[in-house]
Amino acid sequence: MNEPAENKGPKVPPSYPPRTPPPQKKPVEAPRPDPKSKPANTTLPLPGPAQARVETRRPRMAVTNRRVSNWAFSADPWAAGKAVRKVTHAVRDWEYSNPQDSFLEETVRLLVDAAVKDAGRRISVHLADQNGMLLVVALSHTATEPPRSRLAELASVTGTVSCGVDASDEGLRIWSLLSTEPPRTRTATT
Repeated sequence: MNEPAENKGPKVPPSYPPRTPPPQKKPVEAPRPDPKSKPANTTLPLPGPAQARVETRRPRMAVTNRRVSNWAFSADPWAAGKAVRKVTHAVRDWEYSNPQDSFLEETVRLLVDAAVKDAGRRISVHLADQNGMLLVVALSHTATEPPRSRLAELASVTGTVSCGVDASDEGLRIWSLLSTEPPRTRTATT
């Protein structure tokens, strides 16, 4: 039962430092996206006419292929007045004569006041135009629930095509889509 143990000779200590493989010639990079696959749609779809909606958790807002302006304000009670001046100036610079200043002011004040009431430190106002309409968005940068009561007030402003409120990773978004067409006048028929 006793088998002779093989004698391999004296043990040689390992060489120090241990051998390491040579560094790679080309650094490792992340896998590239497949060009054949479609990217995820991250833009906000526009609702139908006179439609207000409340949504929860949407992707980041992306505005492309149109004129855009945006401003950041501290969440103070007077932020609405500052935002009204900036938005009105940008709309007139884009050579839109409608919506009238009073309707544009009312919309911006409602949007900014809703964002300020979320008790965040800052808000941002975004303005974009496309196909004869203006999109005004107020972003509160807080994770609160959307205020459903503002939608009725926004929808009642003359020139409002649609409005909505949703929450995203960026914070609470409340928005309104305004028509830039002149209001129709009604004539009395006899």
